[in-house]
Amino acid sequence: MTEKEVIGVDLGGTAIKLGRFLENGTCLESVTIPTPNPATPEAVIDAIANTVLQLNSNKKAVALGIGTPGPADVHGRIALVAINLSGWHNVALADELEKKTGLKTVIANDANCAGLGEAWLGAGKNYQNLIMLTLGTGVGGAIILDGKLFTGRLGSAAELGLITLNPEGHPCNSGNQGSLEQYVSATAIYRDTKKTPAELGQLAENNNHEALTFWKNYGKQLAYGLASLIYILTPEVIIIGGGVCGSSKFFLPSTEAEINRRVLESSRIGLKLMVAELGNQAGMVGAAKLAWQQWVN
Repeated sequence: MTEKEVIGVDLGGTAIKLGRFLENGTCLESVTIPTPNPATPEAVIDAIANTVLQLNSNKKAVALGIGTPGPADVHGRIALVAINLSGWHNVALADELEKKTGLKTVIANDANCAGLGEAWLGAGKNYQNLIMLTLGTGVGGAIILDGKLFTGRLGSAAELGLITLNPEGHPCNSGNQGSLEQYVSATAIYRDTKKTPAELGQLAENNNHEALTFWKNYGKQLAYGLASLIYILTPEVIIIGGGVCGSSKFFLPSTEAEINRRVLESSRIGLKLMVAELGNQAGMVGAAKLAWQQWVN
C-alpha cells in the first residue's frame, strides 16, 4: 500500500515555506518561494496552489495544512486577518485551496503551528502538555493539551503575549496596556535600550555588565507572565522560540529562578524550560501535523 503524505505550508510576509511529510514526521521534500508582492489573497492562493500541485506530482498527498500570520476561525477554514499581507480580511483560504489543489485543507495561526511543530518533532516531542512562547517582533503563543492544539471556542485562544503584566504600562496594538509583549518582545527591547536583542546578546557574550544585568531583568519579566500561565495550565514544558531566544542562556536562568520563587511547587512539579529546536521550520512542520490530525487520523 502506498504511504500517505501531507503538505505543510508556512505563509509568511516575505516567504512561503512548503514541505511534504510522512506520518512519522519525515520531510521528503521542501521548497521556499517568495510571497507575492503585493500579497493579495488571489496572488497568494495561486502561488501556494501552483507549488502544492508541483510538490504533489506523485499524487500521494491527502491533505494540506497552512499556518497564517494572523487568527483563523474556529473551524480552521477562514483567515480572519493576516498581519503584513495586503487586503486580507475573512479570506476563505481553505475552501479556495481545496478547489485548486483537490486536497482537504485546514488552517491555523502561525504561532499555533510553530507550537504544534515543536510538540511533534522538536523540543516538546516527548511531552503531551506544553506552552510555546515565540519572542520576536511581537510575542506569539501556543498551547498543546493532551497532544492537541488548544484554540478555544472561537479559534483565537492562546494569545499569550497579550496577557496583562502591568495595567498602567505601555499601550499595546491590541488595545491593552502593559501586555507581556510590551516587555519581552524584540520591539520592546529596542524601545527600552535602543539596541537589538542580537546586539545585547553580543555584549553579554563579551561580559558587558549592563547587558548581563539587562538579560537578568528580562528573564524576570518573562517569568512574571509565565507564572500566571503555569498556574492555569500546569504544563510539563515551556518552550521559548523566536529571535530573542538566541540569548536564552543569559536570561533563562533568572526566568527559572523567578518561576520557582513565584509558583507553588505543586503547580510546577517536573516543569522544564526549553529552547525551541526547529527554528524557522517549525511553522511548516506544525501545519503538516495539523493536516494529519484534522484529515487523516
